[in-house]
Amino acid sequence: MEGNLIYIASGVVSVNALLGGTVDIIAASGSSAVGAAARGAPIVIIASLGHISYKLIALPSIKTVQDLKGKIIGSSRVGAGSDFALQRLLRKLGLTPGKDVQLIPTGVSESDRRLLMMMQGKIDATLGTEDNILQLGNKGMKFSILADLYDAGVYTTGSDIATSRVLVKQRPRQLKAFLMAITEGTWIGRNNKDLTMRIYRKYMKIEDQKLLESMHKNYLLGSIPVRPFPNEEAIQNDIEDLSYSLPHLRGKKAPEFLDLSLLKSMEEEGFFKRLESK
Repeated sequence: MEGNLIYIASGVVSVNALLGGTVDIIAASGSSAVGAAARGAPIVIIASLGHISYKLIALPSIKTVQDLKGKIIGSSRVGAGSDFALQRLLRKLGLTPGKDVQLIPTGVSESDRRLLMMMQGKIDATLGTEDNILQLGNKGMKFSILADLYDAGVYTTGSDIATSRVLVKQRPRQLKAFLMAITEGTWIGRNNKDLTMRIYRKYMKIEDQKLLESMHKNYLLGSIPVRPFPNEEAIQNDIEDLSYSLPHLRGKKAPEFLDLSLLKSMEEEGFFKRLESK
């Protein structure tokens, strides 16, 4: 089975592409899929590529969380998974958006571009990744790391794999083959570092060895699960966040937006065990 990869920066745009038939499968935040399903779209989450290792990064003059009071924090887009995650983090840190801090949507999905905005003085803080931190450091830029989402108990759905319910019924074999390929690719990436580095260099056009090492450590050995089952707690968080603007989501549970039949079939057939025993 041949597959074509298409980069789409926004989860909302990805969902629209799926609904329009331009793509068959998307990897986007769980909130994008849940929000669309709540509005009646026949979308379902079938697997996950794990969470994003976000940190709350601020200008170097901001040394502590309390220093953020009165400052401007830039999120991506209203309703985006990272936007909800940022709001949850701020509440856990004792900061109320709109009262203690000003939270503004930048309209920018890419965290490296938001950090550039921060360095330009347009915002005082935003979410960034381990890779972003390394890149800023390589450029000699100074900054403060104020919090880690995962350590703070803010579980995000960085890239959940979703498709249409119709496709699950009509083409389960193809979807299952896709999930098996994704899983095997993850296993190879974890266990064959040299091959992984060559692939990174070829397709991502990255030559910085420290950045390559960071990506391998933080993604393949870190956030991407070997068994790509979705994190139900993270999806439940998305449901609760979205329920403020979509009241009919209140009381809904994460399993209502999941179809794990393909992954369970792979598990029952011993696919994961065979991989892990190699």
